[in-house]
Amino acid sequence: MKKLVYLALSLVFACNSSQKTTTTTASTQSKADFDPVPYASTITQEELKDHLYTYASDEFEGRETGKPGQKKAVEYLKKHYEALGIPAAQSNGDYFQKVPLILSTMPEGTTSISGQQFQIGKDLVVLQAPAKKEYAADELIYAGYGIDTPEYSDFKDIDVKDKIIVVSIGEPKNDDGTYTISGTDTPSKWSDLRISLPDRLDIADKKGAKGVLILDGSLFNMVLQQYNFMKNRSAGGNMQLDTEEGNDSFFAFISPKMGEAIKSDLTNTKSGTAIKADFKVNFTSETKHVDSENVVAYIKGSEKPDEYVVISSHLDHIGVNEDGQINNGADDDGSGTVALLEIAQAFKKAADEGNGPKRSIVFLHVTGEEKGLLGSDYYTRKPIFPLENTVADLNIDMIGRIDPKRTGDRNYIYLIGSDKLSTELHELSEEVNKKYCNVELDYTYNDDNDPNRFYYRSDHYNFAKNNIPVIFYFNGTHDDYHQPGDTPDKINYDLLENRARLVFHTAWEVANRDKRLVVDKAMPQE
Repeated sequence: MKKLVYLALSLVFACNSSQKTTTTTASTQSKADFDPVPYASTITQEELKDHLYTYASDEFEGRETGKPGQKKAVEYLKKHYEALGIPAAQSNGDYFQKVPLILSTMPEGTTSISGQQFQIGKDLVVLQAPAKKEYAADELIYAGYGIDTPEYSDFKDIDVKDKIIVVSIGEPKNDDGTYTISGTDTPSKWSDLRISLPDRLDIADKKGAKGVLILDGSLFNMVLQQYNFMKNRSAGGNMQLDTEEGNDSFFAFISPKMGEAIKSDLTNTKSGTAIKADFKVNFTSETKHVDSENVVAYIKGSEKPDEYVVISSHLDHIGVNEDGQINNGADDDGSGTVALLEIAQAFKKAADEGNGPKRSIVFLHVTGEEKGLLGSDYYTRKPIFPLENTVADLNIDMIGRIDPKRTGDRNYIYLIGSDKLSTELHELSEEVNKKYCNVELDYTYNDDNDPNRFYYRSDHYNFAKNNIPVIFYFNGTHDDYHQPGDTPDKINYDLLENRARLVFHTAWEVANRDKRLVVDKAMPQE
C-alpha cells in the first residue's frame, strides 16, 4: 500500500480515557461499580509498537509454522504472560497446547483411464493421499455435487463404500432458478469450492468412498498452480492436522482432458450412475511430523468461572521467500497478536485491583492459520475449556493498517460475523462502540454475497461452526498482504490502539453481563 500521510496523527477520536459513564442497557450489563476505561487506557500506541517491532522483526524469520522463527514467537508470548502473572490455561501449567501436524510432499506418480496415460501434476492433481498407494477401479460412481444435507442429498440410495466417485462443483437449483439448499436467490457454501471442499471430502469419507475425483475445468489451472507452488516452496508440501485416524482415501482434481476420457458430458448424468472406466493411479508421497503449538493463557472469572470468553489471534505467518526475503507479517497477524497481549494486560490490571471479569477470559494465540486454520481447528476439536461453556470468540486478524480500496473515515474497522449467530452480540458490539470508542463499524465484508468470503477465512470460523457467537475484527487487505513489505513501520499505531481498545471493551461487556449471550440464529448456509 502506498503510504498515507496525515497531519494530525494523535487522533482525538481514540477511545478517550477521560470518558466515563455508568449508564447500562439491557444488553450491556456491566459491573456498575467498575469503570473499564482506566484499564482500556493501558492499551497504548507505545507498548503496541514496542511489542510489534520485536515480534515482526527479522529475528522471528516470518514465524512460519514449525520453523525456528515460530518457536521464537511462542517463547516471546509465553514470557509476556509469565511476566504479567497470567497463568497458563492448561491445568498442567504449560502455556503451549501442542498441535499435531503433518507435512506431506505433493504426490507424484502415474495414472491411466482405459489404457490412456495421464500425468500426475499435469492432468491429475492429487492434493491429499496416503504416503504410498495404488488404486484401481473398473467403474467410477458419479456422485453429482457430492452434497449431503437435510435439504438436498446426492447420496440418497447410493452405496459408494470402497468406490471412487466423481464430483462436479456447484449446487442444485430449483426450476424457478432459486438455489435448492438456501431456498433463495443467494447461493450457499456449496457454490464456493474454497469453503465447501472440506465438507465434501468429509461427506465422501463418512460414506466410505476410497477416492474422490473433482471435475471443474474452470478451477483446474488454479489448482495446478497451487500444486506446483506447494511442491516447490520451502515447506515442500501440504500441512494438515495429524488426526491419527489412518485415513486411506485420496482426492484429486482432474483436467478437462481427463474428464473427457471418463465421460464427455456429465451435465445430464444422474447421481449414482456407474461410469465404465478402467481407472488406475499409482503415487507416492513422503510425510513428516511438524512440531507446533498454540499459546493459551487465561484469567479465571470471579463469579462465573466456568463460562469462557475467548479472544483469539494467530501467531504464525508465511516465513521466508524462496529468494531469502523475510515476510515479517507486521499486520498479518502481528497486529492482532500484540493487541491481544495488551488486552490481556488490561484485564490483568483489573483483576489485580479486584475488578476482574465475572466470566473467565481465554487468551488464545493459534498456530497454523496460514496453513488452513489448523491451530483453531485443533483447539475446537480438543478444547482446553468446554465449547458448550464458551460464550463467544472475538478474533483479531489484521487491525493495524488501512484498506486502500476503502473511502471515508480512516477511523474504521471491518466487523464480520457479529450478527450471524447472536442478535445480542451484534447489538452489544454496537452499543459498546458508541459508548466508548466511536469507531466506524464497516460491515462490507459481512455480506453473505461478498466474493471474498472472509467470514470463512480466519480462526473465528472454527468457533462459529460449533455454534459459538463470533466477531472478526479486520482492516482489509493491502498491497503488502503476504508480501515482504508488511513491516512494523507501516502500521498505524493510533488505529491499532483504538481498535484494540474496542475489542477490550467488547470482551469486558460480554464477560460481565448478567446472562450469557443467547444464540438465536442458525449457523448460516455458507
